[in-house]
Amino acid sequence: MDRVQITPTLDFSRIVYGMWRLAEADNTSPAHVQAKVEACLAQGITTMDQADIYGGYEAEEVFGAALKAAPALRDQIQIVTKCDIVAPAGRYADARVKYYDTSADYIRSSVDHSLRLMNIDHIDMLLVHRPDPFMDHLETGAVLDEVVASGKVGAVGVSNFKLHDWTLLQSAMKTQLATNQIELSVTAHDGFTNGDVAYLQERAKPIMAWSPLGGGSLMTGIGPVQDALAAVGAEHGVDNAAVAVAWLLAHPANIMPVMGTNNMNRINTLSDALKVDMDRQTWYEIYTAALGQEVP
Repeated sequence: MDRVQITPTLDFSRIVYGMWRLAEADNTSPAHVQAKVEACLAQGITTMDQADIYGGYEAEEVFGAALKAAPALRDQIQIVTKCDIVAPAGRYADARVKYYDTSADYIRSSVDHSLRLMNIDHIDMLLVHRPDPFMDHLETGAVLDEVVASGKVGAVGVSNFKLHDWTLLQSAMKTQLATNQIELSVTAHDGFTNGDVAYLQERAKPIMAWSPLGGGSLMTGIGPVQDALAAVGAEHGVDNAAVAVAWLLAHPANIMPVMGTNNMNRINTLSDALKVDMDRQTWYEIYTAALGQEVP
């Protein structure tokens, strides 16, 4: 498994295991969660993606129980988590409305909650989960610098930001933003032409891609895109999911697909994408199917 350099002292596995469904699994026991992590590690997948809101603010605690039961896992993995979404659930059940909170108090509190719930002493990378239209960039930038300086957080980045959101926040920070986690897949491909990918690629900022299988539609749907994926998969002995991930991995922008599943069979095959040889024409065959027409 290739590694992606995030900062001079932090690198991630090229494929990331997403834990947003972790608390929704039929079995959330520490032993079963440990088995999922170990299945990832066996393939060289060492980076785990969390968020405070996942599982109604319960996924971090489910993960933390496994880390407490098997503390040796911590030194083998990198942990990403996110904050700023406040929804009327879990510890925020009294919230009157779903909103974003990028205030210093909220970010400090969220970091401390995440550390406690996951039974860890530092977060490898913290992401601001959604752009906050009410953000005071000076306050937010200062507290992000603060949590890095404190040692509680190794690196900071963002999620779902547009380039103007990125530059606004970065203008108020000493710490360099390390990544943007955005939706990217064969079907959600606008980022390749609307500037989202180009902005980060120009700055050599690796990209984390959420929903790389189009919410599962690339595996279960029927149509020209699925047919194109299946044709490539047949040549390499893999399924549509592996080809869809290989399509992202082939791009020169250093994209890290975030793969979220509770199915152990699926987890055990996350690295199948590495079996696919994706040349330029094959990449465009799949892209053409997704566009529904040939490129201009």
